[in-house]
Amino acid sequence: MSTATAPVVYETSPDRYKHWSLKFEGPVATLVMAIDEDGGLREGYKLKLNSYDLGVDIELNDAVQRIRFEHPEVRTVIVTSGRDRVFCSGANIFMLGKSSHSWKVNFCKFTNETRNGLEDSSRHSGLKFLAAVNGACAGGGYELAAACDEIILVDDRSSSVSLPEVPLLGVLPGTGGLTRLTDKRKVRHDHADIFCTTSEGIRGKKAKDWRLVDEVVKTQGFAQRVQERARELAALSDRPADAKGVLLTPLNKTVAADAITYDHVSAVIDRAGRTATLTVKAPSGPQPSDVKGIEVAGSNWYPLQMARELEDLILHLRTNELDIGTWLLKTQGQVADVVAMDATLAANASHWFVRETVGLLRRTLARLDVSSRSMFALIERDSCFAGTLLEIALAADRSYMLALPDEPGTAPKIALSAMNFGVFPMVSHETRLQRRFYGNADELGAAQATIGKTLDADEALALGLVTSAPDDIDWADETRIAIEERASMSPDALTGMEANLRFAGKETMETRIFGRLTAWQNWIFIRPNAVGEGGALKVYGTGTKPQFDRNRV
Repeated sequence: MSTATAPVVYETSPDRYKHWSLKFEGPVATLVMAIDEDGGLREGYKLKLNSYDLGVDIELNDAVQRIRFEHPEVRTVIVTSGRDRVFCSGANIFMLGKSSHSWKVNFCKFTNETRNGLEDSSRHSGLKFLAAVNGACAGGGYELAAACDEIILVDDRSSSVSLPEVPLLGVLPGTGGLTRLTDKRKVRHDHADIFCTTSEGIRGKKAKDWRLVDEVVKTQGFAQRVQERARELAALSDRPADAKGVLLTPLNKTVAADAITYDHVSAVIDRAGRTATLTVKAPSGPQPSDVKGIEVAGSNWYPLQMARELEDLILHLRTNELDIGTWLLKTQGQVADVVAMDATLAANASHWFVRETVGLLRRTLARLDVSSRSMFALIERDSCFAGTLLEIALAADRSYMLALPDEPGTAPKIALSAMNFGVFPMVSHETRLQRRFYGNADELGAAQATIGKTLDADEALALGLVTSAPDDIDWADETRIAIEERASMSPDALTGMEANLRFAGKETMETRIFGRLTAWQNWIFIRPNAVGEGGALKVYGTGTKPQFDRNRV
């Protein structure tokens, strides 16, 4: 399977959904999965038994985003199935068997980001998720359920939960699902061992006793109990009951042969150099500073629109531009305008719409951190790496800042704001500054003391906020050589190196999920036991037994 046939489009809307439907009843939304067998994103497989592909997850991501912004009254989301006796059978196996390695890995990454997004909203926005498992729940289906705050399983003597990837497919059990067993649900390791090697799964009371689900309810009382628990969870939330939602209007996106442009974000691709230059423009013109003005701006409010555009661009480049391995990160505009935006975000942080916008910014910046691309920030004359936009440079593997000692008036400046100190944690749950300085209190304190000031290249370098500060004589050569060297190196080696260096501090469930995806699942997906001619993933469904290389590696 190749993405060359048609680029993947991540933007969608409910009127185009093939696989999900939404129902709203006061504080409770019900997200129903009824996957269209013939609605796959690519040809060559049928999405039977509520199995999914990337297109299904694109719709799920959009649906949750619309609940966040368009329905602030919703406090609990019930995730359930519209099919009889099956909740979700996970990623479509025939799709995986036909897919290229890169497609499988990108698919798994987006899937995990979508599930992590449920937990992020629960943690930060008071939006709770309840999995109503009303049938067989396997593999990625159980990953989805486990990403919810709670799981209620129907006790109909047949419905079960399972992670059957090891016995059936010869691959790692669910990446995110496997990690949630231990880190989130605290399933005892010996029970997890049995669970992950038993293809038929676990049902009923044992599933609850082993902490695989939270409740087990007989068929006749299942629907009522799901509604009761949804409202109990809703009572714990502080999302507003009477606020007016913000409609997420379509993005203004143009895709050309070597460029992708939006209103505030763009990318220019140098195919010979294997680089993409991503530029984020600062807000310009009068910007609302109070809640009323922000609400009037709606989806056109700069922080929300920019975050949506940047997220879409990151996903587009990841999936559709596989050989563009180095991203050059730039900004354009006035530092003061970004500082003013941050002041507005901070002053109105308790408002639901501002909180959701900050959440989208947080998750979008986290997509940068886990992207398997080299990232260099270039801080030049017209840059505005300040506060929220400085996070883009702090996410980079290196940052180069132009020093102009003879032109102080036109020299680029950076600035820190309160947004850099806890508002946008990485998936490691630490800030990018904490990651940068390994939590060193003196270095963090010195950086924090500069809030309200602008810093030139020498000052930024002295504080450790940038990698290098060449002057205008050396700038072109130093940055060119660094970029050319990076583009010449093995992308496999760089992916492993970058993932380790970006998450060098404490481990979290999320870093373990993405670490396993980058290392173990990436490796297992190319092993002959999984994808060789006789590999389990290749022969699944043919009636032929897989042929394994029995050597332990």
